[in-house]
Amino acid sequence: MAELLRDDPSGIARAAALLRDGALVAFGTETVYGLGADATNDRAVAAIFAAKRRPRFNPLIAHLASFELARRQGLFSPAAERLARAFWPGPLTLVVPKAPTCTVSDIATAGLDSVALRVPDHAVAHAILEAVGRPVAAPSANRSGHVSATTAAHVAADLDGRIGAIVDGGSTQVGVESTILSCLGDRVAMLRPGGLSREAIEAVLGFALAEGPEGSGDEPLAPGMLASHYAPKAHVRLDAQGARPGAAWLGFADEGTGGAAVSANLSRLGDLTEAAANLFGMLRALDQPGISAIAVAPIPSHGLGEAIRDRLIRAAAER
Repeated sequence: MAELLRDDPSGIARAAALLRDGALVAFGTETVYGLGADATNDRAVAAIFAAKRRPRFNPLIAHLASFELARRQGLFSPAAERLARAFWPGPLTLVVPKAPTCTVSDIATAGLDSVALRVPDHAVAHAILEAVGRPVAAPSANRSGHVSATTAAHVAADLDGRIGAIVDGGSTQVGVESTILSCLGDRVAMLRPGGLSREAIEAVLGFALAEGPEGSGDEPLAPGMLASHYAPKAHVRLDAQGARPGAAWLGFADEGTGGAAVSANLSRLGDLTEAAANLFGMLRALDQPGISAIAVAPIPSHGLGEAIRDRLIRAAAER
């Protein structure tokens, strides 16, 4: 069984020691729980793929304690630096060219010439990263393609017995993964919507984001880009007006239970921030034995609604 560590100085010290020794440690960030490994250690990074049963071609995000440390790993264009200074620490990942001094494992970057970097805005995550003193690869702490973890119990349900430890930091605040931007060449492109809205990013840049990586092929440039992802066992049906027999209902705003015996509501007040924080936990709660499908009420596409709809679209994709 995984060690369950408290988010206090002794737990943080133990987590950092395990990470430096090549073990896998799950810990909370402001977005979701991450499954951490020393990003400079090939064997440790490979263990992430084994624990998550993750496709090897899907790259990982390297987490660092500061922008200054991130600059040792990647080359930042003026636009990328502007974004980093505006939103780090925070729920933003930047894909940038590797720096000559990059120490992140080629396994973590999927052999690409770019690296995905983030500085999380979470006191415990920051303390762990400071104590480790190296980049930490930390994809979401769940089985690959499954619903992301927003509590320590979610991590244990998916990964107990496959990882070294879990630092219990309570429920995550944002509840969806970081927004990922490609900052390669002269373009800044949205690769994955997430916890930082398109509107906030474009206000800092002063121009509209491009869509997708330039000259992209079949292999993902960043995490979370597979067509089927974040998926519960039950089929997910979007923009539903009600639940069919045997289905659960995931509502938004105050519109009732959709006729389902089992239901949850992302936000009765129609608050997209609250909805994002509740999304993965409620999908897990509704994914019960005997439930054939989860019908989801319409979700607005503005602000954090873009990230919520992205996760739901991938959860509903053919597997």
